[in-house]
Amino acid sequence: MLFSLIIPVYNRPDEINELLESLTAQDFGQPFEVVVVEDGSTISCEHLVETFKDKLTIAYFFKTNSGPGDSRNFGMKQANGDYFLIFDSDCIIPKNYLTAVSKALEKEFVDCFGGPDQALNSFSDIQKAINFAMTSFFTTGGIRGGSEKLNRFQPRSFNK
Repeated sequence: MLFSLIIPVYNRPDEINELLESLTAQDFGQPFEVVVVEDGSTISCEHLVETFKDKLTIAYFFKTNSGPGDSRNFGMKQANGDYFLIFDSDCIIPKNYLTAVSKALEKEFVDCFGGPDQALNSFSDIQKAINFAMTSFFTTGGIRGGSEKLNRFQPRSFNK
């Protein structure tokens, strides 16, 4: 199996539903797996993941809350793919994404890759502005979210 999609989630069942729905529409012609890691949520998404069992090769894991980085690592330990693609639970993946990644990897092998967020065309102007403010090179540096204490700090990470 080429791709394992790792999705840490914390209290966002509605968002992960949209993400999983976008994954069912992939035009990729090979099997891929989805590993959902619930990071100690009080609002579970397990019931939503269950509704995708007949549409996706999907696994659900619940663990004690320890943050997104640790949850991503936990998911990678459960995964079987050659490449681990990590998506935040609020992503919506274009239907040609896995095909495009596969073609790019065939053309030039890399050990890891990444890319910027992108707002959907259907987003309102305010949603696009918020997306820019949260993902722009100019605004994403440093510690965000009031996690200045070193023992609780997790470095910024990206969706792709």
